[in-house]
Amino acid sequence: MTKRIGIYPGTFDPITLGHADIIRRGAKLVDRLIIGVTTNPSKNPMFTPDERMEMVRNEVARMEIPNVEVQGFNALLMKFAEHVNASVVVRGLRAVADFEYEYQMAGMNQQLNDDIETVFLMADVSLQPIASKLVKEIAVYGGDIAPFVSPEVKALVDARVEKNGRKGDL
Repeated sequence: MTKRIGIYPGTFDPITLGHADIIRRGAKLVDRLIIGVTTNPSKNPMFTPDERMEMVRNEVARMEIPNVEVQGFNALLMKFAEHVNASVVVRGLRAVADFEYEYQMAGMNQQLNDDIETVFLMADVSLQPIASKLVKEIAVYGGDIAPFVSPEVKALVDARVEKNGRKGDL
């Protein structure tokens, strides 16, 4: 029997509790879920690709989900999916704005390879407002990010912000 391989791609800069929710739920849909950590310089990353890979690997290890692994990639998503023999792309949705973007991406990806399906998972209601971009902004301006990331990720983000200097002094 062929194993169903799924990928959950993202920059994970940093990985949030929302990402962890989608990982847990996505892992139930496939035999093997590959978390694809990618580069996206337009997102102004706080962490290097290697740092993000390590962060995601550590979070996945703490979740103790046996069928999840982490790989980095710097290519078109469909090329990566083909490379790992994935048949499913898992994407998380938080709001209508996410849907519009993801709908467009799913359509383009289908044009590139219509054998790979995109599956959308709605974020848990309590986690819907969480976005890595906002987590970084809150941290940079001295806010508490504990409700949005694991304690381990919070420590990494706080250390990076301290190294680079906080903003927002009144």
